[in-house]
Amino acid sequence: MSILSIDGKAAKEAAKEAAKGTARTEAPRAGLLDGYRPPEGVIDEMLGPDGQVRPHYRELVSALGGLGEPERARRFGSAAQYLREAGVYYRVYGGQEPGEQTRSWPLAFPPLIIERREWADLVAGLTQRAVFLEKLIADLYGERRLVRDGVLPPAVLGRNPEFLRPIADQGRSGRPLIRFIAVDIGRGPDGRWWVLGDRTQAPSGAGFALENRVATSRAFPDLIRDLKVQRLAGFFQQFRETLNALDDGKGARVGVLTPGPHNETYFEHAYLARYLGFLLLEGGDLAVHGGQVVVRTVDGAKPIHVLWRRLDGDFADPLELHAGSRIGTAGLARAVREGSVEMVNALGSGLLETRALLAFQPRSPARCSARS
Repeated sequence: MSILSIDGKAAKEAAKEAAKGTARTEAPRAGLLDGYRPPEGVIDEMLGPDGQVRPHYRELVSALGGLGEPERARRFGSAAQYLREAGVYYRVYGGQEPGEQTRSWPLAFPPLIIERREWADLVAGLTQRAVFLEKLIADLYGERRLVRDGVLPPAVLGRNPEFLRPIADQGRSGRPLIRFIAVDIGRGPDGRWWVLGDRTQAPSGAGFALENRVATSRAFPDLIRDLKVQRLAGFFQQFRETLNALDDGKGARVGVLTPGPHNETYFEHAYLARYLGFLLLEGGDLAVHGGQVVVRTVDGAKPIHVLWRRLDGDFADPLELHAGSRIGTAGLARAVREGSVEMVNALGSGLLETRALLAFQPRSPARCSARS
């Protein structure tokens, strides 16, 4: 069970309203939801227990129902066509067919809508969790007091392949080790949201979410406008500014460090590098000279100080980490220790994805907060 359950006023009020039912006028379905029945015993995001469309879904259902089946199909088809023509794809390995398989990115309709007050609760809870995770990893790669105080068993850290010993003291610098995270969440039977897992190694999905929004905006521009859908551009702009600021005015561009074109989410790496104005780099494009990371270019070696890492941490340096890696850069761990390069997220941040940590997290926040 996760440390975090989000049990805000919005969820409670929504549950009360659903239990009492609603006397409001039902949104016109126009055949859109005919025959749709949610499974027994589970919460349906769109329909309440009484079978009525939830208030925050009514405008969408009404608009889609008013289009008529032919027009809906045309618009859904145009969104899917955009994704195909834009080349949005992901790769799958280990299926029934040998080798890699390239699949088009699917776009589901209708979208998940979260009521505004409930969204505010989610934002507050997940922000709180991000702060906790930063304190946790700073301790694990720093003083390790949680281990010394008996909160965490030594084996959870000492036998963990995600704990990278060559950079075991990087948390002592005081600089943030995680700047970009994703969190898997799910709604429980009681209506509360639960954290199912943290993604801190090299989180994927932001680029696909952006392309989803572009496809939807092209197919349903009137709905995006009328429903006042929250824009994504502000998030990406702030993230770009954050990474550019890490360069400390040295004038070098930020790099996206990718495993290469055979990675499952390589499309996203290339797409976000282009969208944000970053360099798309593979391990072979880099070298470490005297502890300084440089990019090999036709004009000679150029220094780089910030890397948004999209490959697993232990593959980043074949010299000190995974000796069999063919996608890393020899000397990168040394550059991290010397502070000449900022990794986002830090090498070794995949440690926070360890499932065993969840069992000990209820006692961890108080210890971490007491030292912050």
